[in-house]
Amino acid sequence: MTQRVYAGIDQDEKGGLTHLGRVVRDAWVFGIIPETETCVGWDAARMQGLYEQVYAAWEPYAHIPSRLPEGLRERHTQLYATAIANAKRDGWDAELDDDE
Repeated sequence: MTQRVYAGIDQDEKGGLTHLGRVVRDAWVFGIIPETETCVGWDAARMQGLYEQVYAAWEPYAHIPSRLPEGLRERHTQLYATAIANAKRDGWDAELDDDE
């Protein structure tokens, strides 16, 4: 059986606006990993560990970006605005698919 690994946020579908891409981007927001880390080649266990760290970092803010302190909120806004603009430029459509 082959082990699945994450393609990395730069190679992720929908401009990295997938569940795993958002985990990586949020890890950048909270400084869990540096922005230079794209998580390319990470296996499921490592991605799960990152998810758990990100989840814990969000808990004090009820997982709501507007509740983040100013510095984190600005970082979140900038990272996601850039990601959304790049994804739209590459043809991403914000409409939900049937499977979302």
